[in-house]
Amino acid sequence: MKSRTISPQRGGYFTRVSENISKPKNWKLGFTILAGKMLGLMLVIFAMISLPGILGLDAMAADTYTAHETSMINSLNTVWTLVAAFLVFGMQAGFVMLEAGFARKRETVNILVECVLDTAICGISFWAIGYAFMFSHGNGFIGYNWFFLQGAPDTYEATGVAILAHWIFQFAFADTASTITSGAMIGRTSFRGDIIYSIAVTAFIYPIIGHWAWGPDGFLAMMGTPGNFLPSLGQGFRDFAGSSVVHTIGGVVSLAGAIVLGPRIGRVFLRDDKEKGGLPAAHSLPLATIGAFLLWFGWYGFNPGSTLSAMDFQGIGRIAANTTIAACTGSLAAMLAALWIGPFKGKFDTGFALNGMLAGLVAITAPCYWVSPFGAVILGAVAGLVVFGGIYLLEYLRIDDPVGAVSVHGLAGIWGTLSLGLFASGQYGSTGPLGADNSAPVTGLFYGGGFDVLKAQAIGSFTITVATFLVSMLVMWAVMKLPYPFKLRVEPEGETGPGGIDVWEHGAEAYHD
Repeated sequence: MKSRTISPQRGGYFTRVSENISKPKNWKLGFTILAGKMLGLMLVIFAMISLPGILGLDAMAADTYTAHETSMINSLNTVWTLVAAFLVFGMQAGFVMLEAGFARKRETVNILVECVLDTAICGISFWAIGYAFMFSHGNGFIGYNWFFLQGAPDTYEATGVAILAHWIFQFAFADTASTITSGAMIGRTSFRGDIIYSIAVTAFIYPIIGHWAWGPDGFLAMMGTPGNFLPSLGQGFRDFAGSSVVHTIGGVVSLAGAIVLGPRIGRVFLRDDKEKGGLPAAHSLPLATIGAFLLWFGWYGFNPGSTLSAMDFQGIGRIAANTTIAACTGSLAAMLAALWIGPFKGKFDTGFALNGMLAGLVAITAPCYWVSPFGAVILGAVAGLVVFGGIYLLEYLRIDDPVGAVSVHGLAGIWGTLSLGLFASGQYGSTGPLGADNSAPVTGLFYGGGFDVLKAQAIGSFTITVATFLVSMLVMWAVMKLPYPFKLRVEPEGETGPGGIDVWEHGAEAYHD
């Protein structure tokens, strides 16, 4: 058996350790370091025990707070809201990439400039009148204070969030609704016509109809309470983060635009030619895929940020988990449907995988606070089937929707809004600046809650969908009747000429050979 030897280097190390231990001053240093570590550990434990009570994390554990504690809570909630707003605004890059990737090469520059323009128009119009219409006090149909943000309070309502932070967050939502609209109108919308309808959407259609559900005195939000709309119902309309307010509105405006515009020149539908029909091939699936993942990432601001409260940590975690799960099952369901039953069955279709993912995200947006992860699995999968069926329904109706905006946002948004009345688990009530308040949980039909919540959701979804469609059809028709170059549709040579609409409207091509 071989004997073990210690190298000179290691032997020297152990000798130095022995000498250091024998020196009293080093013992004192060691005790000082140990005492400091123990003190730090005690401070951490004390903070873990005391901070939840100080900040009200234990479901509103305290009833009163000092001015300093209230300021701290409001600061944290404002920072959380701003971080979420930045994530939502980042979705614009996702929309640009997704739409450009799904479109033809000759439509790419037009999409890029339209998305930039929609954002710029939305920022100014939402600052001037949109935010006032949507979030200020007025009546059940419209707000009529705070135009140009003048006279607005320091914080928004009872949230404690700084009013300008709330404006930034809601501007990002309004910008999303506006960008959705352009998806179904790609390739044949004149740029000046786009400016006109974008102003109508961001300054009037979205904020006024949105006020009904999200305004402090909107008639759908107040529905079911004494003295308001349908008091006997006993339930208000709920849309936590915008399946109806953002996505259904955006998707339905897209539908109106696609109907009024008609299909792109040369577009062949499946019912007319089973061999050559269907959407033109996407010019860049890598670009579309990156865009879809950027949108998914931004949704972590869209849904969890709608708590407007960093204190509701359990709600934020649940919302983020539900958002993730619904996106996964939506993608799988749409892709498998295309594989098994679509006209091009036998292939794993990238477009359906991406649109199914987005449909799951759209659907979970309304019920994300009130459902369990199991509910998110089911409703996300149904959303994937809804978008699959919706895309082929529009194809059958000869409605040209190059990116599937109507199905992804409109139809999946309606389904997500209704699903709350089915899958609300009866465990969760409402969020707030101090944390969750689960004293009055929302319970859907499948969890023993009866039809009341489902009725309220159906009334709200129907009202928003029909009102948006009627108003947007009127707007699109009116813009279509304007003289060139302000009419909604570009001239035929703008679509069919060299370089397509990119060269006709912008004098540039996205790619140079």
